[in-house]
Amino acid sequence: MINYLSVFIGGGLGCLLRFGISKLLLQLFSGKFPLGTLLSNGISCCILAIVLLLYSNKTIEQPLFKHLILIGFCGGLSTFSTFSYETIELFKSGYVFYGFGNILLNISICFFTIYVISNNFIVK
Repeated sequence: MINYLSVFIGGGLGCLLRFGISKLLLQLFSGKFPLGTLLSNGISCCILAIVLLLYSNKTIEQPLFKHLILIGFCGGLSTFSTFSYETIELFKSGYVFYGFGNILLNISICFFTIYVISNNFIVK
């Protein structure tokens, strides 16, 4: 039961952070490109990679932390559905360049972040 509660709390906190990031960036930057979702996805992947690194190095061994941070928080902070919706809306609105840019940036930043952190810091 505690694992479910951990996922619930972590997911709620991640969602609140994502919402805050999106609102803040909408106030700071005008434009069509969905910076909030890109930043949220990038931060989530960075946190995920760092936590996985800590688990692989046995710095953290508590399974509850994995439920709270990896499944809950990172799951709530990152958002594939919003990324997909915003990309489709860019295409439908005629912003094809921004749509493809959004796809390229989200995928490359997220994959690159996890790849670099996991391959450069994990001692094999």
